[in-house]
Amino acid sequence: MRRLLLTLPLLCVPLMAAGQTLSGDQISNTAWMQQQQALKTGQPQPSQGSLLVQSQSGTTADAQNDTSLSLNPLAGGTVNSSSVQYGVTPNVSAQVGVTQRSWVTQPRIISSEVGATYNAGRYSVGVSVAQDQVPNPTPLPRVLPGAVPGVNGLSDFDSSTQLNARGRFALSGNSGVLLGASMGRIHLLPGNQLGLNALDQKALSFGVEHGSVSTSIVGRTMYPEPGAAVPGMLNAERRWNSIDLGVTWRLPWQGSLSFGAQNLWSSGNAVSTPAGPPEPDQSRTPYVQYHQDL
Repeated sequence: MRRLLLTLPLLCVPLMAAGQTLSGDQISNTAWMQQQQALKTGQPQPSQGSLLVQSQSGTTADAQNDTSLSLNPLAGGTVNSSSVQYGVTPNVSAQVGVTQRSWVTQPRIISSEVGATYNAGRYSVGVSVAQDQVPNPTPLPRVLPGAVPGVNGLSDFDSSTQLNARGRFALSGNSGVLLGASMGRIHLLPGNQLGLNALDQKALSFGVEHGSVSTSIVGRTMYPEPGAAVPGMLNAERRWNSIDLGVTWRLPWQGSLSFGAQNLWSSGNAVSTPAGPPEPDQSRTPYVQYHQDL
């Protein structure tokens, strides 16, 4: 009863996006980041020659600190992820995971990731290869353009492939620094407004954790695939840059409060101009969200 009384006031706070998680990982829902969360919280790691299977459900807001995809933090939706980790040696583990992000009015996104992690106790590093795709994309002609709005500000997202590297250095028993980098290619649906087949993307992330509070900043840049710019419509040297900032406070009653801004700083123009077609939407989106684990 006491826990219920403590939770009700927060649930009534206006401006908070509605959402609940069954068992959330506040950093990410990919297999590698589940491993990193386990390293932080002291959960059991797979010993050499053993398997560790994990399954989680949450909301799309849990992916806000991911360096590969940038999703609208207020778009709602659910996330279901499963991963298998195998202890190769006492310090090295391999993992594979599958994640599904679903919305009521939008096609779902299926993500898969394969990687390996080296854990030396105070620090850990890992690399992975990941792919995100929209299964059965709407064929041309599309009745409604912008099938999956909010994915990196692109209204015609089809799939992406990226190489990720992440690391964590523990400053003390309950604090640490996280670094991440990602580079890959985003594929667009045929007939998109940009007139391009693909965009290259690079991203860097930096995070700090201390006790129940964690903060992260993610910088992204996208640019046309070399040799794919449309003459007279899109500058081959065009760049779209953005910075996201987020803070998460894990509450004592298995809840969390997150706030921040997507595209806190960005470049680009989301409307048609005489010089070319509409560019990726990089409008600033502040958000405040509360999540309760059940």
